Amino acid sequence: MLIIPAIDLKDGKCVRLLQGDFNQSTVYSDHPADIAARWQKEGAKRIHVVDLDGSREGSPRNMNVIREIVRTVNTPLQVGGGIRDMKTVDSYINMGVTYVILGTVALKDKQFVLDACAAYRGHIILAIDARDGKIAVEGWTESTDRSPAEIASGYRGLGLDSIIYTDIQRDGMESGVNIASTKMLAESVDIPIIASGGVASIHDIKKLVEAGEPGIMGVITGKALYSGALKLEDAIAAAAAS
Repeated sequence: MLIIPAIDLKDGKCVRLLQGDFNQSTVYSDHPADIAARWQKEGAKRIHVVDLDGSREGSPRNMNVIREIVRTVNTPLQVGGGIRDMKTVDSYINMGVTYVILGTVALKDKQFVLDACAAYRGHIILAIDARDGKIAVEGWTESTDRSPAEIASGYRGLGLDSIIYTDIQRDGMESGVNIASTKMLAESVDIPIIASGGVASIHDIKKLVEAGEPGIMGVITGKALYSGALKLEDAIAAAAAS
């Protein structure tokens, strides 16, 4: 199981939000590339980068920062936030980003997702963000009446790398991963699932390992790493011991 440290970008800085609330952010670094270098040094095999401003505005706002991260590390990056067209997908792939994450657009323009998967098979990730079991979009500012399983089932066999499933109510809260919902989604589709939201300690990593492989291929962790509640090396070791 992959342990994937998160770098969330807002105004060019590395931050963490509480439950996706832009008014509740904590700045952890003015130099996100340095943070990426730290995670690479500590053994990360993949790094999760989100342009939070892009998620809210509908187009990339921190592309220069992401370009700097690409130049700083050779660890594969999965990047999301405000990606709504093929031009942006092309730009990220050509920049050296390994995986491009599509979220809101999956609900609003399925053909675009199909085109992206056809052009970059194995390099597209679908992000499913849910609150109370229902999908949320536009940087988590809009709710829908559709379930994660309903959306995921429509993307079988298209060559997605994986699906990131985020429980918004747990994101940034260190309240524990929603293992039951994550496992349920993993069992409903034959697409690898990356868990996200709520990692509090090494205990969550161990519980996910017990619950998930091979359906759950990884877990994204952010605030627990930045607060010191979880050490990346310990999480990687726990995942490797499965």
